[in-house]
Amino acid sequence: MPAIEQNIDAFKAIRQRIHAHPEIGFEEVATSALVAEMLKEWGYEVSAGIGGTGVVGQLRVGDGEKRIGIRADMDALPIHEETGLPYASTIDGKMHACGHDGHTATLLAAAKYLAESRNFNGTLNLIFQPAEEGLGGAARMIEEGLFQRFPCDAVYALHNAPGVGVGMFALKSGAMAASSDTVTITVRGQGGHGAMPHLAQDPVVAAASMVMALQSIVSRNIAANETAVITVGSIQAGKAHNVIPDSAVLKLTVRTLNPGVQKQVEERLRLIAKGQAESFGVSAEVEWQPISRVVVNAEQETAFARKVLQDMVGPQRVITMPEGLLGSEDFSWMLEQVPGCYVLLGNGVGQKGGCMIHNPGYDFNDEAMVFGASYWGNLVERYLA
Repeated sequence: MPAIEQNIDAFKAIRQRIHAHPEIGFEEVATSALVAEMLKEWGYEVSAGIGGTGVVGQLRVGDGEKRIGIRADMDALPIHEETGLPYASTIDGKMHACGHDGHTATLLAAAKYLAESRNFNGTLNLIFQPAEEGLGGAARMIEEGLFQRFPCDAVYALHNAPGVGVGMFALKSGAMAASSDTVTITVRGQGGHGAMPHLAQDPVVAAASMVMALQSIVSRNIAANETAVITVGSIQAGKAHNVIPDSAVLKLTVRTLNPGVQKQVEERLRLIAKGQAESFGVSAEVEWQPISRVVVNAEQETAFARKVLQDMVGPQRVITMPEGLLGSEDFSWMLEQVPGCYVLLGNGVGQKGGCMIHNPGYDFNDEAMVFGASYWGNLVERYLA
């Protein structure tokens, strides 16, 4: 969209400003203040403090009854940046390693265009969400009445995709991203001297057996045509070479692409933890924390998004998301409330934009911003035509 393209440099500067001052989940005070200030300047009705540091900007044009929501996430990650960029993080141990700075600036670029052109008839709700990175920002906004206060007939979001060319998009109807559950298993036994294990109840041996047994869930309980991953990312137990500790802690992530499989994995995991613990004479406590649900793109809203994108960049630059990718996104909580579509925006390949997210060398590719903002502009104008 030429009107967006001619102003995009200003929003690249805003993106780099946000990048230099990252704020992790529920700490996005400066970022949300910047967003609220700009939206007010452009004529949006602004509501702040939703879900902690969330912001919603609403713009009504004409007498149309349709309502659309567009979401961008704002939080950074607790990662030390190693890009060496002139606008690199100024806060040690925090960086925008997932591109949420780019998502925020991209939606702001579209917001300015839509406020100036007002080439639609209906209600536009711009949702700037905090704490996407595992802290439940979307769920908290919903709990605090997001869709009661700002009803939407459809809700959309995008995320940058390293390894996909700039100007390209990826989407699919159905399961677009995986559920994500964080699981902590605490194995409790009785400590003792390493030279006299028969006088103790060793939680370390039980935990080690549990790690292997848990792998049988995917290989023996989940159908071969379904997708699930159980990864034990941490085992913590004891401090000394010759001391059997009282407890051991396993930390896991569980990913699935089917809510039924997600439930099945939880049931089997709890049974295996309990059974393995009892077989070693110890006990196990399972703490299951849902981080995100399966991201399910609604068929009608996805078809609409695909048509908008194909008309904008050409059918050959709009690809169908392959099956079995297990990244997660808490936009899923919003899609459980309102039908919508989650789209991937090409971030580039090779040295320019190809570094994977959640990496200390990652950076959002500013050249992708004009495509993302133009998508939002086209989507809103056609949805609220």
